[in-house]
Amino acid sequence: MSQAFTAGAEPRFSLTAFKVRVLLVDDQLLVVEAVRRMLADQPDIEFHFVTDASSAVDCAARLQPTVILQDLVMPGWDGFDLISRYRATLELEHVPVIVLSARDEAASKAHGFAVGANDYLVKLPDRLELLARVRYHSGAYISRLQRDEAFRFLRESQNRLAEANIELQKLAALDSLTGIANRRRFDELVQHEWQRGQRERRPLSLLLCDIDCFKLYNDTFGHLAGDLCLKKAAAVMTACLKRPADLAARYGGEEFALVLPDTDEAGARSVAEDCLRALAELGIENPQAPHCVVTMSIGVATLVPTADTSPAELVEGADRALYSAKDGGRNRAASAVFGQTGQIKTGSGSSSTP
Repeated sequence: MSQAFTAGAEPRFSLTAFKVRVLLVDDQLLVVEAVRRMLADQPDIEFHFVTDASSAVDCAARLQPTVILQDLVMPGWDGFDLISRYRATLELEHVPVIVLSARDEAASKAHGFAVGANDYLVKLPDRLELLARVRYHSGAYISRLQRDEAFRFLRESQNRLAEANIELQKLAALDSLTGIANRRRFDELVQHEWQRGQRERRPLSLLLCDIDCFKLYNDTFGHLAGDLCLKKAAAVMTACLKRPADLAARYGGEEFALVLPDTDEAGARSVAEDCLRALAELGIENPQAPHCVVTMSIGVATLVPTADTSPAELVEGADRALYSAKDGGRNRAASAVFGQTGQIKTGSGSSSTP
């Protein structure tokens, strides 16, 4: 196969197209034709040539041969200099170069190897020897390409796997119905924020929220409507969060939890009131409930974590405050007050009536 190559050509090359591709850089057309004839009956070998030494590097970079046959003496150019340029070009730094020269001198051969040549042949070589050298060096280079491709594929696969694992971790932390954090993620975050609050001596607040009379809503409108109601409630609570570190989670059933790091009781109460008001403004009908619309009750608890307390006390305080809000008529928030003994004194808070 014979193919002249010009600077404007754009041959397609793929690392998986492992055909031997020879580029001869020689200004003598008689040599070009002789080498072409030696390779012409080899269907697995592509033959290309360049007679203009000034375009050799650019042509080789675009062609990406598996071996370069390089003449040493060309008008205005030193073949050794061209070899050095190949080695300084990223796309060509590992392409095998076989010097094809009329010089049969030890010093010339040594210099060729010193600047980066892989082999040295005195032209014109025997046809069988040329084929053997071309196939040997091309085979080694192709093996390198295969190895690099395999490593690249492995890295890409590892990156995709890492990305998939991140997505799986995100999914594992989400409630499948509402799309907010699930109980597992809630437990992890409370533990993490408790430790951080203990180090920094900053308050941690927790809101436990329960949809009032949710069973009546399900009995009246069905479970599909109940699921939609929970989604709307989750969206309301998420929208009421103030800071990026705040978290809304589905605690279980129709119960939700809001974790508010670095938030004092007044700030937590403000978030609770916003949640009550926003849910009431939706006006979701619940005719069997006391307020005739969907409402929620909220228990608020705030503690500055210490070595003598635990996240369980914060959860217990919020839970007791939630029951106080329920007992106080629902559709309201109640706050837990922690005494020095750790006992919880639950006080009722204001309600938000639609």
